[in-house]
Amino acid sequence: MTEHLAEPLVAPAPIPPVRVEIDVTVAPETAFRAFTTDFDRWWPRTHHIAAVEMAEAVLEPRPGGRWYERGTDGSECEWGEVLEWDPPRRLVLSWNIDGTYTYRAGLEHASRVTVSFTPLDAGGTRVELVHDEFERHADGATLRVGVGSPDGGWGAMLPRFAETAEAA
Repeated sequence: MTEHLAEPLVAPAPIPPVRVEIDVTVAPETAFRAFTTDFDRWWPRTHHIAAVEMAEAVLEPRPGGRWYERGTDGSECEWGEVLEWDPPRRLVLSWNIDGTYTYRAGLEHASRVTVSFTPLDAGGTRVELVHDEFERHADGATLRVGVGSPDGGWGAMLPRFAETAEAA
């Protein structure tokens, strides 16, 4: 009798995180609120994955809440889940959108977006965004290139957020 040994599972190679930070002239409470409650004000309408135009970007303010887009036809398209809600210090989101910009349910298919709000000694807040765990996506390297782009990824998003925070 021949015994078959199972192939060992090989974990995917880690993909470096995307890190972006920006300093804003407002207190952490105001910065957190601008990032979350005012999410729809700074998220660009061009950044959507539904088949219809985006009417609204929504981030539900609680652990287990959703973040998603609502289309002009009233449809909803999920992006992920609020994993941690710790105002005004930290927000953690799952990113269930793969490298083809298609939603895939389940945390096993999700990378992670962590946003930290740290008070600065001179006043204001440092906002650091880290998007990591790209290896959970089958095409994580492709996704990393997209969200890491200074022209359309997080590097372009945080200045939009900063404008909203500082106008509050």
